[in-house]
Amino acid sequence: MAKQSWDQRYKEWEKKTDQLMEKSPERKERFETLSGIEVKRLYSQGKTLEEIAEQVGLPGEYPYTRGIRPTMYRGRYWTMRQYAGFGSAAETNKRFRYLLEQGQTGLSVAFDLPTQIGYDSDDPMSAGEVGKVGVAIDSLQDMERLLEGIPLDQVSTSMTINAPASILLAMYIAVAEKQGVKSRQIRGTIQNDILKEYIARGTYIFPPQPSMRLITDVFAYCEKHVPKWNTISISGYHIREAGSTAVQEVAFTLANGIAYVEAAIEAGLSVDQFAPRLSFFFNAHNHFFEEIAKFRAARRLWAKLMKERFHASNERSLQLRFHTQTGGSTLTAQQPDNNIARVTLQALAAVLGGTQSLHTNARDEALALPTEESARIALRTQQIIAYESGVADTVDPLGGSYYIEELTDTIEREALNYIHQIDEIGGAVQAVEQGFMQREIRRVALETQRKIEAGKEIVVGVNRFCLENEVQPPLMRMDPELAKRQIEQLKQVRASRNQEEVRSRLALLKQAAQGKDNLMPYILEAVKAYATVGEICHALREVFGEYQPV
Repeated sequence: MAKQSWDQRYKEWEKKTDQLMEKSPERKERFETLSGIEVKRLYSQGKTLEEIAEQVGLPGEYPYTRGIRPTMYRGRYWTMRQYAGFGSAAETNKRFRYLLEQGQTGLSVAFDLPTQIGYDSDDPMSAGEVGKVGVAIDSLQDMERLLEGIPLDQVSTSMTINAPASILLAMYIAVAEKQGVKSRQIRGTIQNDILKEYIARGTYIFPPQPSMRLITDVFAYCEKHVPKWNTISISGYHIREAGSTAVQEVAFTLANGIAYVEAAIEAGLSVDQFAPRLSFFFNAHNHFFEEIAKFRAARRLWAKLMKERFHASNERSLQLRFHTQTGGSTLTAQQPDNNIARVTLQALAAVLGGTQSLHTNARDEALALPTEESARIALRTQQIIAYESGVADTVDPLGGSYYIEELTDTIEREALNYIHQIDEIGGAVQAVEQGFMQREIRRVALETQRKIEAGKEIVVGVNRFCLENEVQPPLMRMDPELAKRQIEQLKQVRASRNQEEVRSRLALLKQAAQGKDNLMPYILEAVKAYATVGEICHALREVFGEYQPV
């Protein structure tokens, strides 16, 4: 009897399965990912494993689909970088120390809303928000307290700050100098990604063009003076939190990345001067396999864009290095312990997708800032994945899966289609100004919400498997006197500093902003004189104006 070919066997299997479905139909008429990509019943040999291997390459080699390092986590684990910040600098310093003692391998700073939009704690605009969603930083004194006892030559620090990113970086440099650590030694990242603020998040200050100038000034300054610093973290995280699909997250993030590269080249930098220090920040959402494929597709697409569009020759310019945070918008206030399971799956997807660093959300973050206990559980989640699961023992363990490879191809193709649309508009800055990406995100976010409300998309504990009379867990409560103490400390800083020196340095900064000089040296000098975040931002507002959304 002649042996059947694979195609014959597959067709017979399909026929039998269709007959079976007449008696026992599948759960849905159509299965799809959260991006609307159809999920087939079975993924099979559209390509041989040899063809797949040839297309995706090898780890550490172009196009980096399988990872940017040849051995990935066999050499060392991803950085476990838990995001933290609340109340005062002193309180946040205690949380940092605790997390480092518990095995965290990098710091990640959350700033309060006034700091993020360039207002001091005593500004009327800050009322009710001081220290609420992050740490309040008004002056260099706060940054000194935040980092007290933490050796900046031994730890890397990520700061989630955008519009005033150059100011907070200047403060970090100044604290390092006070510790005796040279700027060339410090390691870390500033988010510094203003385009996604216009698209999805809203903590902008200045219009796009001067904002882009501030960003490229940081690129140029750090290339000479702070070479180990990642000068931007181009963020898809907040785009996804606003309701985008995985495809849109990749497309809009990389489109923003293209805009930053173009702006830096226009400012006179060569691509291989700054591109090796570009980094990215992605969300890890609920559809396990789509998320793994998303990370692989983003890495491959960025490598191709940098090589083919910008002719980068340094291999580090081609490598998409990224931090991941599990999906905050997926956390539920109902049955918050369920969030531990969600975060575990999301974190595992990030690791299988090849992330360089990871933050795992705490179970109670849909209700309040995390307690110490829930922050520890979130960190332990990463540690269990690293040390107990075995998933880090081989590189790209799902590479070659017919399903993962086809999903990777589909996400790359659909993301590139979006990038072409943005190119036709004139690039990411013009697309932001015309509201293109904002509209696209709103459209799919509304579709998703309607599916949840109709019960077509299940959220466990929210629209199915609910509990009555649920008891709320103990939550972290902020000290109601925090704002008063922060404002009093700010008054003391203003009273003790050299006022003439502050006025002089702010005047020089405004003068430089009216010209074309790199603004980082002027900001650094103002910071060292204990000019505040609000004072520096107001000086720049007088020159640049404020952004008004479309």
